[in-house]
Amino acid sequence: MAKIFHFKKDCISCGACAAISPAIFEMDEEGLAELKGSNTVGDHQELKVSEEQKVQGQEAADVCPVNIISVKDED
Repeated sequence: MAKIFHFKKDCISCGACAAISPAIFEMDEEGLAELKGSNTVGDHQELKVSEEQKVQGQEAADVCPVNIISVKDED
């Protein structure tokens, strides 16, 4: 298992994450990226994901121009 972390407050609304990983990200009514099904923890969103979703999350992280998405394995 892994977790995806998303710092929505720093989103610039480019939509790259939602375009490349629509099963994980969507754009909200304000035009900001939203990590689907996530929990808000402090200043960011977190979502536990499967190995397949981990790959999709990493693809989103790789295209994010402001580097506000990260994927980490759980211990």
